[in-house]
Amino acid sequence: MIHLVTQRLRRDAVQLTLWILGISALAYMGYVAGGETFATEQDRVSLLAAAIANPVILLFRGLPSGSSEGALVIFLILPATAFLAALMSTFLAVRHTRGDEEAGRAELVAATPVSRTRPLIATAIHGLAANLVLALLVSAAFVASGLGVEGAFIAGFAIGGVGVAFLGVGLLAAQLMRTSRGANAASVWTVTALFFVCGFGNALGTPSDDLQRMESSWLTWLSPFGWAENMRAYDENNPWPLLLLLALGLVLTGVSIVLQTARDLGEGLVPSRRGRASAGAALGSPLGLVWRLTRGGILGWIIGGLVVGAMSTSLASVVDEFSAENPAIEQLLSQIAGSADTEQATVAAFFTILGVLAASCAVQIVIRARQEEAGGTVEPVLSAPVARVRWLSGYVVMAVIGIALTVGAAIVAAAGGVLAQGSDEGLIRDVLIMGAGQFAAALVFVAIAAVVFVALPRLTIPLAWSLVLVSLLLGFFGPLFGFPEALVNASPIAAAPGVAGDDIDLGGLWWLAPVTVLGIGGALVLMRRRELAASG
Repeated sequence: MIHLVTQRLRRDAVQLTLWILGISALAYMGYVAGGETFATEQDRVSLLAAAIANPVILLFRGLPSGSSEGALVIFLILPATAFLAALMSTFLAVRHTRGDEEAGRAELVAATPVSRTRPLIATAIHGLAANLVLALLVSAAFVASGLGVEGAFIAGFAIGGVGVAFLGVGLLAAQLMRTSRGANAASVWTVTALFFVCGFGNALGTPSDDLQRMESSWLTWLSPFGWAENMRAYDENNPWPLLLLLALGLVLTGVSIVLQTARDLGEGLVPSRRGRASAGAALGSPLGLVWRLTRGGILGWIIGGLVVGAMSTSLASVVDEFSAENPAIEQLLSQIAGSADTEQATVAAFFTILGVLAASCAVQIVIRARQEEAGGTVEPVLSAPVARVRWLSGYVVMAVIGIALTVGAAIVAAAGGVLAQGSDEGLIRDVLIMGAGQFAAALVFVAIAAVVFVALPRLTIPLAWSLVLVSLLLGFFGPLFGFPEALVNASPIAAAPGVAGDDIDLGGLWWLAPVTVLGIGGALVLMRRRELAASG
């Protein structure tokens, strides 16, 4: 058992360190940014009143628990940090269970005298230790920021507890699904669905008379995120919901162990669908095959684009109304979006998130090429009269189509929101320009991911997703944390063309366009001489 846990620690040394330090740093910088932006009691009171008065805001923020500095910081950052802890844990669980079965490592371990459940138990211990370290480091970050020690530990263990709960979700998904891709998809959809269940539960709660505190509805108690938020760090400091989080993780881990003993190695409990006996005409080309392989993922990103687009304009008028009473809100949006017009800045802030969704769609499609290569399924394709360049071009073209569909869905939803609310129709022009800008920014991720795939195929997945994460931190949180402008604009989503008042700001188009053209062109040229790298 010790050897199995040690082996997992060695494999995850770099990856887990980045996750844990990144989440801890986000917690600390969230305190710094929130403290500077809402420095006075009046600022915090106004912000909470605005949030409670508009349920849409509560979908993406925590549970209001008063206007103290610590409670406000938890309201602002707990959902985001807990969401990241949940993703970290599910990816860890799938990587060391279903991922090892796909790579053949689990079969090698099974050939030794080790029982078939020990690798799963070792993964659970490994994930539990990772979340314990995360909880302690987040607590230390809050203590270092000058907030109270008791609230710091409640907040830290709330985030770590969410990680433990979703560690169980990841382990269970690995038992149900036959592929790591399917298990990761099931886990991410579960995390996202429960995140919004918590948000809806908060939005449907009962506010206090002074609009400084919200009692969540019963719906919130159906989500681990709701349990963490009801620990109310820096207010009640209630530790009991932590037991629910740990119990859920323990129960799901136990169920996974039982299922592990009841199935064959390499098989999942959810049977794979059988393919048709003959392929349709659409599968007669490499591009048609790529569409068939990626259409499910693209549909998910389109739905995300629709939600973000609808939120951007439906919330813009509300934020504009409240910012007139609270200059801190206007200042916050100005820092994120760089526009003096509140409605315009609100749309720009949401379209920054849209840029991340579009980039993620593109990266996922390019990564699919790597997965097909590593799994050996590309060889039958290339044994036909299909050149390597043409094969990779199919993924590049589909990535561009995926970006266009995601951004287009957001534009349609945002324009519909403007017309439905009777807002200034000039905002539709801003939506179109910002959408086009984020389209240009997302193309950069296609180019860089393709270059990494050709030059360093075995590092495609970690490098491509790290690029998206770094761009998110620099482009969205960088202005809040006071990063230098040059560093913020190194993120494609921050450098995307946009609007500033009545003018069009071309932003970093001067470097986005050449990087896209040279990157895609270079990747296709290099692909002609590259050998397949099936393993790894």
